[in-house]
Amino acid sequence: MESGLPHDRRRLLPLIAGLTLALLAAPAKLGLAAPTAPEPASQATQRQLRVVYDSYILGPGDAVQVELLDVPEYSGVFTIGPDGTLYLPRLRALYVEGLTVEELRYFLNQQFKTYVRNPDVYVRPVTFRPIRVYVGGEVRRPGYYYLTGQQAINDTSVSGPTTSVPTFGGSSNLSSQISSALSGAGVSGGGGLASLANSVLQNLSRSTSPGAAGAAALSTGGSLGSLLGSNPLQLPTVFDAIRAGLGVTPFSNLSEVTVTRRQPLSAGGGKVRADLDFLRLITQGDESQNIRLYDGDIVVVGKSTVEMRDQVLQAAQTNLSPDRIEVFVSGRIKAPGTVVLPQGASLNQALMAAGGLHLLRGPVEFIRFTKEGKTDRRVFGYSASANTGDYKNPVLMAGDIVRVDESLLSATVGVMNEITGPVLSVYSLYRIFSP
Repeated sequence: MESGLPHDRRRLLPLIAGLTLALLAAPAKLGLAAPTAPEPASQATQRQLRVVYDSYILGPGDAVQVELLDVPEYSGVFTIGPDGTLYLPRLRALYVEGLTVEELRYFLNQQFKTYVRNPDVYVRPVTFRPIRVYVGGEVRRPGYYYLTGQQAINDTSVSGPTTSVPTFGGSSNLSSQISSALSGAGVSGGGGLASLANSVLQNLSRSTSPGAAGAAALSTGGSLGSLLGSNPLQLPTVFDAIRAGLGVTPFSNLSEVTVTRRQPLSAGGGKVRADLDFLRLITQGDESQNIRLYDGDIVVVGKSTVEMRDQVLQAAQTNLSPDRIEVFVSGRIKAPGTVVLPQGASLNQALMAAGGLHLLRGPVEFIRFTKEGKTDRRVFGYSASANTGDYKNPVLMAGDIVRVDESLLSATVGVMNEITGPVLSVYSLYRIFSP
């Protein structure tokens, strides 16, 4: 054992080893059927990978329900603190960051043996922390993103003590509501504590405010589960991650999306990778390619060497990418300036949206600044019949610059106007003031 590890971390290493042996020695106790015949190597590998992929790793911000059978005073809902510790009755602070739910259950069983004979602990998560993932590859804005949403499980079976206090009121605090309830119920004393509590809860249940509804739920046998989340459970997926990165570009290859994930300690640590054909989600609605993301996942979208306009148009029909892009058009154009276009628009469409070209014009100049720090600059003659995605009519991205240059004739006329303009002005003034 390494002496440089923290004390809590050193306690976890033999515990994880024991958990691995327990899983091998007693599969029936954990609800796993012992195989009657050896499985093919490929099936055994797929089963192991599936377990690894689905192992949720606990961390700061997660809330778990701990139930010690027949010992309710040690049971309840508890939140993992910022330092990765879980504070439990009698056991005090335990370092649990990096464990899976099953590893935590085994860990608590071992810890409670000091105080309880034959402890039987059940653990399940009730609130998932916001996750931090990296979105890279061919997306409009790569980087780290926090993905949140409705993270609490709505289940009325949650009970017991909790480290967080529900808030019943909106603008007023709980003490003022209790005072109001006491005065409204006409309680001046006597009747015992039970009578006082019943009067308060009954008065709060008759209130029409959202906070009082929460109190009414508790007074009528409700529980913390109804307060943790009344909306359906929403967990972050690959779709949410790509959308947070502002969607795809004309060079995104959605058929090559990878998700890299760290493995739990009991699986040997390290990382595993899943290859997804995300295009099947937006074309066929295949939800199997839209897997759930965990904290620390890395999502990378592949890059194509050619523009994939059909894919951009398919993505634009969903809410994966922003509906509009902005490009700048200038030069020999009737209405120069910023032009707002739908996703998948081409250069020719941008020129038409800017009012069209002047009769006297030169070549078209297209400029794009790439994420690699390079500049894609093209100069070509305008072609109204060019197909979308061609060299002369590229699919536009947000921030592209399109300029219609001067022709030799229009430039000559412009120079002559600059020269003759002042002369004509002077001559006109001379004619006005001459006798």
